[in-house]
Amino acid sequence: MAVLLGVDTGGTYTDAVLIRDEVEVIASAKALTTRQDLAIGVGKAVSAVLAQSGVAAAEIAMASLSTTLATNALVEGQGGRVALIYVGFPARDLEAHGLSDALRGDPFLLLAGGHDHAGAEAAALDETALIAFLETHKHEVSGFAVASQFATRNPAHELRVVELVAQRTGRPVSASHTLSAKLNGPKRALTALLNARLIGMIDQLIGRTEDQLRALGINAPMMVVRGDGALMSSAQARQRPIETILSGPAASLVGARWLTGAETAMVSDIGGTTTDVALLRDGRPAIDPAGAQVGPYRTMVEAVAMRTHGLGGDSEVHFIAEGLTAGVTLGPKRLLPVSLIAVDAPEVVHTALDAQLRRNVPGEHDGRFVRAVPGQATEGLAGRELALLDRIGDTVRPLGDVLRNRMEQGALARLVARGLVQVAGVTPSDASHVTGQLLAWDRGAARKTLELFGRKRGGSGLRFCPEPEALAQIIVARLTYQTNLALLETAFAEEDADFNLSPETLARHVLLQRGLAGHRGVLRIDAGLNLPIVGLGASALTYYPAVGEALGTQMILPEHAAVANAIGAVVGRVITRESGIVTSPGEGKFRVHLAEGPKDFPDAESALAHVEIVLTKAARARAKSAGAVEIECQVTRDIRTAGVEGREVFVEAELTVEASGRPRVAVG
Repeated sequence: MAVLLGVDTGGTYTDAVLIRDEVEVIASAKALTTRQDLAIGVGKAVSAVLAQSGVAAAEIAMASLSTTLATNALVEGQGGRVALIYVGFPARDLEAHGLSDALRGDPFLLLAGGHDHAGAEAAALDETALIAFLETHKHEVSGFAVASQFATRNPAHELRVVELVAQRTGRPVSASHTLSAKLNGPKRALTALLNARLIGMIDQLIGRTEDQLRALGINAPMMVVRGDGALMSSAQARQRPIETILSGPAASLVGARWLTGAETAMVSDIGGTTTDVALLRDGRPAIDPAGAQVGPYRTMVEAVAMRTHGLGGDSEVHFIAEGLTAGVTLGPKRLLPVSLIAVDAPEVVHTALDAQLRRNVPGEHDGRFVRAVPGQATEGLAGRELALLDRIGDTVRPLGDVLRNRMEQGALARLVARGLVQVAGVTPSDASHVTGQLLAWDRGAARKTLELFGRKRGGSGLRFCPEPEALAQIIVARLTYQTNLALLETAFAEEDADFNLSPETLARHVLLQRGLAGHRGVLRIDAGLNLPIVGLGASALTYYPAVGEALGTQMILPEHAAVANAIGAVVGRVITRESGIVTSPGEGKFRVHLAEGPKDFPDAESALAHVEIVLTKAARARAKSAGAVEIECQVTRDIRTAGVEGREVFVEAELTVEASGRPRVAVG
């Protein structure tokens, strides 16, 4: 009987679960996520679940990890400093396709080169300019990304750039054609850029996690959940971290299906940083045909069709003082709850909060604290950022004691974006401690922080909410409302009907909101979700009963809902896909576009057969290296033709080979 270990690293908690033979949950445990070194939290959660179950470490046959690290990093704008090499594209692409925003000031090079749609060289690669760029920036960045025009039709220039980067810098490099076989160069460039930015973070997480497991005596193979819910080896995840975007949410969908047996339902998973909403149809999560989107970024990564919202138990609470009324809104950034940071530094936090409460005039940074994340790389930081980081030091500090002027707020934001600093402030988790719904951390610190927040004044000049208990209810109600919107937006996005309005507009429409409230007047308006909701996450039991009631539908809160991601991490399959294109550049000529470059055939069938052989071999090899056994392959042909003078003419074909198998487990 095989015992499988699933681990999920979330924004607040790290979960571990043991499952026997994929049919029975033996035990589950949680530990606080340790942002400065996620593997520490992994080690604590795994130690706890082993102790609780009595299972010996040597009995573990496979370990699998799902993680929100990549998702949260992109939502919060974190990741390493990288350089983009953009080959054969015009400069206007940087602005037109969002690459400038994604670069966030990181270096880039517009380089001559690239190919045309048929795979022929459009311009020679400017290796002299490339080498000069590499020599200038090789010590400033943690990695490189390269995207060349029509690299999916001929990757020769990308391969040469990869070779020169390795020779001149030794840094990792992400080539766009290895991440997607589809056209759309700017989108592939964005995908490669984000992949490069995540490599260091994911590599460190996986390496340290494997070290922790070995230290505990677990020597089983380690897998990682991809964004489409399939599994891949830890080695592949290190090379292609972008594929772990939505890893945690995808695992939650697999876990939701396993826990409930639901065929058709909405699944909403609330974490510390994000709320992830998706639809199960016929027991399977749909794959987003446009590629995974997280925050502002639309990538070319295959992932579940998931809407990710910057809304969670640790979302930042913002004060809104428009007109005569005041209110709050949540997210999208995550803060450390003050009730949590007070557990780590109770004297510092309570002394500062008490002093702030004694002042008659509220301070701009009341109730906020800051601390540095130790052991992080600081290359590329400006002088003001380094000075601020040095001033923060290695302890928890009140934010008002650290910032000396408004210009330093920008420096602080950049340090937070790089993952070098964490800020603590008011969150729904603090509000839930005040209401008594949560009891895990320091309720006294939460109450003092809400009292400070409630002293803010709206347009009327009156204090917003002097009573912390009343303010806590306002914050929790706002979380319910924004969760409702997230679910409604997903529902409208999945509807077949054309409402001529965006899902975001429809979710907020006055008629819908009145219908949810059961309006009764001259009109009777009723509205609600027509599917059950599966609620997952550590705080689902706290927040989601009110969500189901507000949306007029069944809220399913399964046993082990708090560790659904960790369960999903070990009950999935290894699945790999390889794609190739056949075009017809001229009469009687059929061109195959694969990684080794273009190759011509005299007829369509021989070209298609060649592609199928090459892709099947590659898919099998990738599945095997991903840790699969008992591999099966399925081939899909999408052949596009056009009618010309009464006959069908071959235009283009795309072949996809999917290889799937069970994950390999250790044999005792």
